Amino acid sequence: MNDKKSAVRMLAPAADCFMVAGEQRMSAGPKASHPIHQSFWLWVMCLTGVDYFSTLGYQPSIAFEATGLLTPLATIVLVAVTLFGALPVYSQVAAQSPHGQGSIAMLERLVRGWGGKFLVLALLGFAATDFVITKTLSAADASKHLLENPLWIEYMPKALDSQLGVTFFLLVLLGAMFLRGFREVIGLAVGIVGVYLLLNLIILIACGLFLLDHPTVILDWYDRVLARDWSVDIHPAWIGRALPGTDWWTIAAICVLLFPKLALGLSGFETGVAVMPLIRGRPTDDPARPRGRIWNARKLLLTAALIMSVLLLGSSLVTSTLIHPDAFERTQVVDPVTGRVTEVKGKAVERALAHLAHDEARGPAGEAISPLFGEAFGTLYDIGTVVILWFAGASAMAGLLNLVPQYLPRYGMAPEWTRAIRPLVILFTIINLIVTLAFNADATAQSGAYATGVLVLMSSACVATVIHFYRDRRPTLIRKLARYVWLLVFGLITLVFFYTTVTIIVEKPDGIIISACFIGAIWIASMTSRTIRSTELRFMGFEFVDDQSRFLWDSLKHLEFPVLVPHRPGSRDLAAKEESIRKEHHLTADIPIVFLEAELGDASDFYQSPLMEVKQKEGRFIVRLTRCASIAHVIAAVALELSKVGKPPEIHFGWSDESPLVANIGFILFGEGNVPWMVRELINRAEPDAERRPRIIIG
Repeated sequence: MNDKKSAVRMLAPAADCFMVAGEQRMSAGPKASHPIHQSFWLWVMCLTGVDYFSTLGYQPSIAFEATGLLTPLATIVLVAVTLFGALPVYSQVAAQSPHGQGSIAMLERLVRGWGGKFLVLALLGFAATDFVITKTLSAADASKHLLENPLWIEYMPKALDSQLGVTFFLLVLLGAMFLRGFREVIGLAVGIVGVYLLLNLIILIACGLFLLDHPTVILDWYDRVLARDWSVDIHPAWIGRALPGTDWWTIAAICVLLFPKLALGLSGFETGVAVMPLIRGRPTDDPARPRGRIWNARKLLLTAALIMSVLLLGSSLVTSTLIHPDAFERTQVVDPVTGRVTEVKGKAVERALAHLAHDEARGPAGEAISPLFGEAFGTLYDIGTVVILWFAGASAMAGLLNLVPQYLPRYGMAPEWTRAIRPLVILFTIINLIVTLAFNADATAQSGAYATGVLVLMSSACVATVIHFYRDRRPTLIRKLARYVWLLVFGLITLVFFYTTVTIIVEKPDGIIISACFIGAIWIASMTSRTIRSTELRFMGFEFVDDQSRFLWDSLKHLEFPVLVPHRPGSRDLAAKEESIRKEHHLTADIPIVFLEAELGDASDFYQSPLMEVKQKEGRFIVRLTRCASIAHVIAAVALELSKVGKPPEIHFGWSDESPLVANIGFILFGEGNVPWMVRELINRAEPDAERRPRIIIG
């Protein structure tokens, strides 16, 4: 199932973004949200299905080009990995992220600090690869179906008679639609997926009946498999050299090694967990852990996986037995005048099932496979395929529009305009056109990049699941044993996905190159934005250790002319520090001093809600703050809160000999360094009225 939504996931639900696509701006702030309508889980499954099931438009062709007549056997391995690998992992992800955060957010909770932030940003780069290639690949395959249709060739303008031109047109149309916005997504998805599944089922049943009437076709395929006449050169070549036999064990081993080439069939699981907020649960569900919604999400994942498994197995069998291998060939034609090389694709390339639907494939004696097949049914199938592929691209665009505002602004790693839909739509559309041009609108050429994004996200989900079970401390012996068993099971699943991911990256490095470009761009833009936004107050309010601390804090607000003195715990005795401060800063005994003790938490966080404890010790007020992302921001926030009532306070600092450059870098990365100067900048920016600004004194 398509993990792009995977990453999806991690994202706000794709359908929810569809519903707000026409708005001027997305929800702002780290805690903002908008109400979500919930539906029956089977209807929500169709929303993931536009992405998952649409791969039938190109998966059978790409699979045959990679594994030839071994495709049905390699697909069995793919189905086994889907049902016994991906499905258990994402069942756990659904349980741990019932609000649609997905595997990236699950990993974010398990890995903290700057390392965790940069890991999430890297995964966002792979997710961006996944989403972008989903759009470009889907549009390229849709254009292939259109260009092979006789009605399109006859009636369409000349500008739309090339795959590159049609793909550009579809991508621009997609961007224009998002600029305008539309709603009622789930209803559309149910209709599109229902019709498309029905058309594919008709093709598979008709072809299955033909095979039952002509068993020699299956026997011929069987003999050619055993004779290693697979109509394709096995790549990498070392597999053939290491396993030269013709017995079934050897063939099974070869299929296990080759199954990563079919990894496009592993997509949609991230989407399945991303749309969880749209799934209706039980009325008695606990909002923090809605068991009814989790259970229904697992039914969604299982149902989608079973449907797709049947369709993948059926399509791989009929394409391998009923379509001549020549229909999947690509030949290079050289123009004798210009010397230009043009690639000519076989009629079944990127449209294997459509090839059957148009009655372009024949039986062993030249007979028709089904009286139903022909131009009318083929055109109907083309329309259904183009619609679901285009809708898959739309869901990917929705995923991107949700992904960027959900993570980057919360990290302080994106400017404010990234919360606006229209600039993002224009940016992503330009990126789509560049990627399409780079791949010359070839769906097969983009399959490696797409698989890379999907598999990296699925591997991250596996890792997050293993970490979750590793940190899960069970109290009883039976639960501890169950924990170790699950650790072993998910550890093995993780190894399978790591092998698949590495194989794809080595064989088709395009994906990792594109992902590296996205990751590099995200990292550079993120750190630039974080630096520019470093003088934002980033304050979400205080939380209090107890009611007494809240009462004392309210009392502090009414002190007349309080003096705030930042104090590092353990550095000096408070009595000695107070004596020194009063002497050096000329403060009389009647001026109250409030000592601030700020403890740095996760400096990689952007927004912060510090935990405050206020107490009196030997007549002195001490405000202790923990969970601070930045010392300067917390001191500024305390001063600004006190200035809202009565006279603004003064903040008294000691002098520092630290290098300004080192101090600024330390402030941005570690939340410390050059504190007095940064407190002044934060206060000046947050409080435009000079009379209400707290004063900064450096002694």
